[in-house]
Amino acid sequence: MSQQERTYIDPDVNMENQAYWEAAKENRLVLKRCTSCGKTHFYPRSICPHCWSTETEWYEASGKGTIYTYSVMRRAEVPYVIAYVTLEEGITMMTNLVDCDFDALRVGEPVEVQFRQTEGGWALPVFRPVAAA
Repeated sequence: MSQQERTYIDPDVNMENQAYWEAAKENRLVLKRCTSCGKTHFYPRSICPHCWSTETEWYEASGKGTIYTYSVMRRAEVPYVIAYVTLEEGITMMTNLVDCDFDALRVGEPVEVQFRQTEGGWALPVFRPVAAA
């Protein structure tokens, strides 16, 4: 099933997430980990939401995960899939699924990160089924 590519709006970049968006421009997915409790968290922020420590660091994620849940938005001008993907690192992030047959998707399916350019030149991490690679 061939789909028209949709337009992605620019992210809301701020001090806490700028490194995340800069890495995405380089086709790298980075996450925040707390050096006090050891837990990874998403969405990027300077304070750990688990233990409230300010001792956090960036690290490069594997870019691999599985579909937790998804919904096909067929009534949009350009149909798309919005999904929650659980990464190997343990966090779950909201994203889009791309380069796939919408009707063949399934919960638990392995996916890998891809990047799509936004209107203003940033890059947005999205995921595609591994079989589509």
